[in-house]
Amino acid sequence: MDYKEETALKILDRYIRYFIKENLRVSEPIKNEYSYHISINDAKEKISLHVFFGKKGNKILLQGNKELKLFKKASDLIFGEKLITDDKPELEPTYPYIGTDESGKGDYFGPLVIAGVYLTPEAGKFLKSLGIKDSKELSDYQIKQFANEIRKVNEIRFDVVLISPEKYNQLYEKMGNLNRLMGWAHARVIENLLSKCDAGEVISDKFGNEKLILDALQERGRSINLQQVTKAEKFMAVAAASILARESVVKWFSIQSKKYEFDIPKGSSTDVEKFAKSFLEKHGEVMMRKVVKIHFKTSNRVFNK
Repeated sequence: MDYKEETALKILDRYIRYFIKENLRVSEPIKNEYSYHISINDAKEKISLHVFFGKKGNKILLQGNKELKLFKKASDLIFGEKLITDDKPELEPTYPYIGTDESGKGDYFGPLVIAGVYLTPEAGKFLKSLGIKDSKELSDYQIKQFANEIRKVNEIRFDVVLISPEKYNQLYEKMGNLNRLMGWAHARVIENLLSKCDAGEVISDKFGNEKLILDALQERGRSINLQQVTKAEKFMAVAAASILARESVVKWFSIQSKKYEFDIPKGSSTDVEKFAKSFLEKHGEVMMRKVVKIHFKTSNRVFNK
């Protein structure tokens, strides 16, 4: 079995789990020449799902009468926003698991950073005893102290992907959508962690369609149970990831502020816009594009466009 065929089976297996959660009956996967398919049915209706494998990668196709309620329900589960259940888990996920979070998304200046943390039960209890919580509730000094504590724990595995403003602008121009960019970045962090540890469950803060992360992961054939949850920082691994991500953002602002001999402001307020105009006047557009996220509406006013 080659890589693409194996990936097709993993994709199909993930969807089967979602269908079963919705109390739908699902057949065993059947192999055709270039695809695997399953039958999906409820008490009255029946459709099929095909996952193809070939030179161009994996392709998903839902077949059946599009007017059927079952078809529309399955389509929502596969292609829409309802791929993951809307139910918010109230308890900490089953250890070990991975939590991911991002920082810098709302800052006009600076990078976008995504971090992931893999926690065992013992490591989770230790972080809870330290008082680890959402980075947005902590000062820069506390962020630094907690980040150091997280890195000291041998059982914890973590990964941080920092996308510099220059690289961010290149990726945004290519992808044309912030959520798609973030989905790609979260997937990179998850895959990096999965190469270091074994975890079947991932929790991330909800920023868009869950499919954005899952699609990016399919390219590497990863099969995970992903939950995107609003205010996911209430879970210890996500809170720890938010701290590591924010630490990298704080470091970037500190280093660049020393370089340009002026405190670069965070956020995207009118004060940030005012500073950006003075920065552009002093350092020019080429340098400006290396330190800000160009797609922000702030750029229209700063560059007089």
